Amino acid sequence: MRCVVFGATGYIGGRLVPELLREGHQVRAVARDPGKLADVPWRDRVEIVRGDVLDPNSVASAVDGQDVVYYLVHSLQQKNFGQVDRDAARNVAAHAKRAGITRIVYLGGITPDGDELSEHLASRTEVGEILLGSGVPTVVLRAAIILGSGSASFEMLRYLTERLPAMITPRWVHNRIQPIAVRDVLHYLVRAATLPAQVSRGFDIGGPDVLTYLDMMRRYAVVTGLPRRAVVPVPVLTPWLSAQWVNLVTPVPRAIAVPLIESLVHEVFCHDHDIAAYIPDPEGGLTHYERAIELALARIRRSDVPTRWSDASAPSDPLPTDPDWSGGSVYEDVRERHADADAEKLWQVIESIGGEHGWYSFPLAWSVRGWIDRLAGGAGLRRGRRDPRYLHVGEALDWWRVERLERPKLLRLRAEMRLPGRAWLELSATPDGEGGSVYRQHAIFEPHGLAGHLYWKSIAPFHDVVFGGMARNITGAAARA
Repeated sequence: MRCVVFGATGYIGGRLVPELLREGHQVRAVARDPGKLADVPWRDRVEIVRGDVLDPNSVASAVDGQDVVYYLVHSLQQKNFGQVDRDAARNVAAHAKRAGITRIVYLGGITPDGDELSEHLASRTEVGEILLGSGVPTVVLRAAIILGSGSASFEMLRYLTERLPAMITPRWVHNRIQPIAVRDVLHYLVRAATLPAQVSRGFDIGGPDVLTYLDMMRRYAVVTGLPRRAVVPVPVLTPWLSAQWVNLVTPVPRAIAVPLIESLVHEVFCHDHDIAAYIPDPEGGLTHYERAIELALARIRRSDVPTRWSDASAPSDPLPTDPDWSGGSVYEDVRERHADADAEKLWQVIESIGGEHGWYSFPLAWSVRGWIDRLAGGAGLRRGRRDPRYLHVGEALDWWRVERLERPKLLRLRAEMRLPGRAWLELSATPDGEGGSVYRQHAIFEPHGLAGHLYWKSIAPFHDVVFGGMARNITGAAARA
């Protein structure tokens, strides 16, 4: 079948595409920035098109000539995500009907009975209803927590359990949850494409275990050989206060932690297993909780994490020229330095920057800036990197996003920290013709209003220490390598 995937750069979408290919389907992957799919291993086996679910023309082009629409898009990190998701779903539903699409498949969240839904769960439910009302046969798969290497829910669980041997928690840690392994989610998503046309409804999907969040943390500790975690539930920690704590302790920023925790306030488990009448369980059965944890950790240890929750982001901004709103000013810090190492060794150091390798300059300053960013609700430094040696366009790298990668000569990063403006950092390596190389480092800052200008001027005295030290240490590390 011909399948078009909206959200191909996201956590689930990036894992679904190769599974669809494995089953023999033709795949069209839709991305606002196709460059983010430049390094995926399946790039040459799919059709990649530029598209935005809020743009009617691009949606119409994306669905033209297709059989199945996979809708894996949500705008969780935007303040008005409810309205954005509503408009996007209506747009895709309308054009899917006009194009003669035979099936829509959507992944949403389990809806608890009798409770007032969080904004996040209400939005996911509403999107499902819009797609079901499209006139196109639709399957809405509803899942609670998805467990897999790189998922936001898994990383929140992992960091809370590993970093906090004792913790004070809200009462919701005693609510029941039915997690599901990402491999089982993909099993249902792939097979939903071929369901009969008369099947148009929602299905709850979950793993074989119903646990409390406290059970999940304690069982995680057992799997990883950690001592038993001491947990003291208290009634005063609201979801918002809990999210602030998650924001500080885990890589998951406040913008994502708030809706995730608001969902955990409810008990979310499957009301039935009707899906089994249409899609049999995976061979060997659904994945138990402990096995899902083991599989996720094994991928992390192998640096084999195909997608992460942080892969999805806002579209890239063009490099600034003379922006009107910045007062016509763009600040730059450019440094060049000769390296005794050849360009290949220099590039290896450049591409391995960040994460556990750090930023080669004044670690305390980077750490303090990271903590300030976390306190402000930004990415901070904890997002790390997916692989210790290789980067991909579009992936998160600490508080940066990989915007451009021309291996082995240019790496461009776009800042996602909280700033009064926009910032980029370019690192490049070129041969010097004599067996050595030239390292070039270009920091660019586009200020937003007076605050942006004051920000740049306030940190300018530290540039020699931070940027100068980075240039010296990177070329030094290349020479030692």
